[in-house]
Amino acid sequence: MSEVKEDCFQGDDEMLPFLKGLEILHQSTHRVVGTETVSLPKALGRIVAEDILAPLNVPSHNNSAVDGYGVAFADLNKDAPTRLPVTARIAAGHPLDRPTTAGEAVQIFTGGAVPNGIDTVFMQEDVTRDGDDVLLPPGLKLGANCRLAGEDVKENDVIIRAGSVLRAQEIGLAASVGLGRLLVFRPLRVAVFSTGDEIVDPVYDGANAVGDGQGTIYDVNRYSIAALLRGLGCEVTDLGVLQDKVAEIRSALHDAAAGHDLILTSGGVSMGEEDHITRVVESLGSIAFWRLAIKPGRPMAFGKIVDTAFIGLPGNPVAAMVIFMHVARPLILNLSGRIDFDVPAYQVPAGFSFEKKKGRREWLRAWLETDDLGQMRVVNFPRQGSGLLTSMVAASGLVELTEEVESVKPGDLVSFLSFRDMTQ
Repeated sequence: MSEVKEDCFQGDDEMLPFLKGLEILHQSTHRVVGTETVSLPKALGRIVAEDILAPLNVPSHNNSAVDGYGVAFADLNKDAPTRLPVTARIAAGHPLDRPTTAGEAVQIFTGGAVPNGIDTVFMQEDVTRDGDDVLLPPGLKLGANCRLAGEDVKENDVIIRAGSVLRAQEIGLAASVGLGRLLVFRPLRVAVFSTGDEIVDPVYDGANAVGDGQGTIYDVNRYSIAALLRGLGCEVTDLGVLQDKVAEIRSALHDAAAGHDLILTSGGVSMGEEDHITRVVESLGSIAFWRLAIKPGRPMAFGKIVDTAFIGLPGNPVAAMVIFMHVARPLILNLSGRIDFDVPAYQVPAGFSFEKKKGRREWLRAWLETDDLGQMRVVNFPRQGSGLLTSMVAASGLVELTEEVESVKPGDLVSFLSFRDMTQ
């Protein structure tokens, strides 16, 4: 189970700066997941649980980078062609069973083991074969076209750091040193709820659609947030919709704490009479209600239920997803044992004008495009309401405007954060 330190749950009527909130969150939690060993075919997307050391050199032996002829550089004429007899043929996987001697050349193919005595390889298209001899032009450098043992990886090098996510590249690197199984962290177990009497599940056949006057809306957050969690490698338990009944909320949250590392809800974290989540969570553990100086997504909660970490996201769908990317994601990565939290911020000229309140951090849904001159710029969605899901679909990322920014004019450099980077 996760551990959240008690001293971070101090109420504060002032809005908390965004970066201070992240600092508290990071300092209040640590990795909670255990480990398991998986085979390489099952390792994609998993988080490495220990530094991986290379048990051997890569390449494991000197080998040829091309099809051609291997020689001793000392046998070559500096200013004129060199004629040498071809005494052996070396294919990949079939090394020469003897060292070479001065004054001979060996035909060698890509990947073939370079024998002792050979230190330079000519490409076959650069030489002339004359019967049993080969004519070698002058000018080639010592060591040309030879891959040296350990050139890529040296024995005992740390090739993958603990906390790294295994991509295809890392899996290939592990295979290159002969490792077929890796120790990884187990997936973070996350329980997901939505809250609200007005929330109903989408229907699969299109029947019984919500209509005007019914006062109900389809659940968006539980599905989008669960998808974001799975994108981060979490094991998700969908626990449905909690009605606005204190006893039901209390029972569901208490029961979920026993089998999960994180509980994540949406809605019910404001200060209204029907917003019960924060009070129930506080009665079961501890809570810090952050009035973060951000837009969208100011109403949210972070705390613990018994000993399980808890995040309450805003109810508005856009705010819920944006806060997930900026607040829940770093918490999840911390609990999961990952080390690479940072999202790259690309500096791009703005293709829009915007005014904002100083002292508040804002994220604008936006996308990249090229202007008539072929120059890249970022354009924001014309409407930025927290309930406009179409803006999230149209956008490819967020423009981040920090607290000191008050206005943006066309051509100003702004920070663009890609959804791709914020969801993995």
